[in-house]
Formats: sequence, structure tokens, C-alpha cells
Amino acid sequence: MANTAAVRVLVTGGAGYIGAVLCEHLLKAGHRPVVLDRFFWGRAPLEHLAVEAIAGDLRDIREEWLDGIEAVMHLGGLSNDPTAEYNTDANWQMNAIATEKLVGLCKVRKIRRFTFASSASVYDTESSAKELERSPMMCDETTALTPRGAYSISKVHAEKTILAAAGGDFAPVIFRQGTVYGWSPRMRFDLVVNTFIKDAMINRRLFLHGGGWMWRPLVDVSDVARVHVMALEVPLEKIAGQIFNVLEENYQIRQLAMLVAGSFAIKDMHIDLVETPLPALVRNYRMSNAKLSKAIGFTPSVSVLESIQAMIEKLPLAVEELAHPQYYNIRWMTLLEEIHTSQRPFDSIY
Repeated sequence: MANTAAVRVLVTGGAGYIGAVLCEHLLKAGHRPVVLDRFFWGRAPLEHLAVEAIAGDLRDIREEWLDGIEAVMHLGGLSNDPTAEYNTDANWQMNAIATEKLVGLCKVRKIRRFTFASSASVYDTESSAKELERSPMMCDETTALTPRGAYSISKVHAEKTILAAAGGDFAPVIFRQGTVYGWSPRMRFDLVVNTFIKDAMINRRLFLHGGGWMWRPLVDVSDVARVHVMALEVPLEKIAGQIFNVLEENYQIRQLAMLVAGSFAIKDMHIDLVETPLPALVRNYRMSNAKLSKAIGFTPSVSVLESIQAMIEKLPLAVEELAHPQYYNIRWMTLLEEIHTSQRPFDSIY
């Protein structure tokens, strides 16, 4: 497959927060995305794009859905710790078992190019209040993994499944993505930067648990999309069978709150920063993207500050609309499960 050739790409979860942006980038690069999604949040995130779509459940993936597919970008599944803990069985079915099925079918079809959206949460380390006073170690792709939650455990399992299958007919690449921020046609306000912007607009205050000293690796949604597209176009020998961290930079939560508050201050809106007690579970980790930069020349293009400004400009929404359940994974799941009480949880909404 020539690096510049148009590629027909199956994008699982293609109508989601990252998926909708990824489809935009694929089209702009001249590729042909085919979205596989249950359209949990409807089809509106893709209505401005000319893409093929398969309305289907990843857990019931069919081999014929891979007809004519030359590459797969696997984003589908539950997307963070709260959603995974909300229904751990569904999380395992989608993030672990469904990935096994998809990988098996890709090998049968000899689909070599395969990207997997893993998570920086696999590096998750627990920190005490005392430990938050110093920076955690910098994690690279060789760092030992100690996943604790249902989400990160399922991601580690999926990674192992993918790497075990790698070979001549299957050349996957795994991207451990930092916490994502930024504007998407399928907007979310349950991600830290996006949440701070929403809270600033609605409540005029931001809450800092334990002072907000914990660290997180972050990356803009457009840079995540760009990395997956780059993986279609670079020589396979540079990336096949490898894991890469993807981030813009590591930030303390306190820093992020200050950047958001400062951005609103420019608009003459005062935002209070309020310290609150630490929760029972404290996550605190940093990671390096040196390997990715060296392998394919990736450099992040959108900083947190730039993304904050762009989101503020794009969100002239009423407070009532910002609070709508569709922007929050758990609240939307709960609402739809109440509507579909006659069926097993997640059967009707995924």
C-alpha cells in the first residue's frame, strides 16, 4: 500500500468524541472512513461528513463488515474509568473481548494496518497526600504496568492480545493516549480541561481536590486524530508491533485550573479556585512522548491554552444546554437505561 494512496478505513467508535474528529482528519487526508458505531449519541456528530456508516455493536462484529477494508482504527468501547466502573461487565465485553474478536477477524482478512486507542491510565499509580508534594516518575513505554481500575485493566488485556497477534499479516500499533481535551462535534464535559471550562461557565468556580497537585499527561483531540492518520502513511517498519505514548505535555491539575481561570479573566469573568479534600483514590502520573517523536516525527500542534481559548469561543451555549446529560457519559447512560428498562443494561444503548 503506497503511503499516499487513499485507504478505506474502518473506524470503530467513529461517532464518538475522538472518532468524529478522526473521521474529519481522514477525509482531509484523502482517505475513506467507514464508521462502526451504535450511535449512542445519535448521528449528529457525523452529519457534516460524507462517510459510510455501519450501525452495529462491536461485541457482535461480523466478518462482512470488513469487506473492502484496508485498515482499522479501533477506538470503540467504554472510554474512561467512571464509565467502566458503571458497568464492569460491559466494559470487559467491549474493551477486552470485542477487541479479541476484531483482531482475529483482521488476521483472517490479512488487514495489516491497525491502530488501537489505549490509555495513559495503564501507568496509573496511587499517591498519598505526602507523595503529591513531589513529581511522580516519568513513564515511558517500558515502564512496568500496575493497572488498578476496570478500565485500565481491560486496556492492558487488549494491548497484550493485540501484540500477541502481531506478525506478517497483522502489523498493529498501540497509542497510549493522554487525557484528551478540546473541541469535538461529539462534545464531552467529563474530561478534566473540558470539565473546568464547563464549570467556569456554569458555576464561576473550579474545585481543586487536595489543592490539585496531581499530575496528568494531556493531549488535544485533534492531535490524537493526527497520530492515527500518520500511522496510515508512515512505513510499517517504523511502527509495527509497537506501543507509543501520545501527549502534548504533562500538567498538574492546579495548572489547568489556573489556565482556564486566566482565560476567562481576559473576558472580565472572575473564576474562584476552591480547594477541597482529596478523594479516596488519587491518580498521579506523568509520561514521555520521546519515542513517538523519534519514530514518526510527531510534535503536538495544539496546546492546552490554545484549546481552552478555542473551546470558549465555540461554546456560546446557554447554561441549561451545557448541563444537558448528552455531554456526560454516565448521566447519558443512566438516562437511556431508565428509558430501556425492559432490556438488560447496555443491550439497548450500545
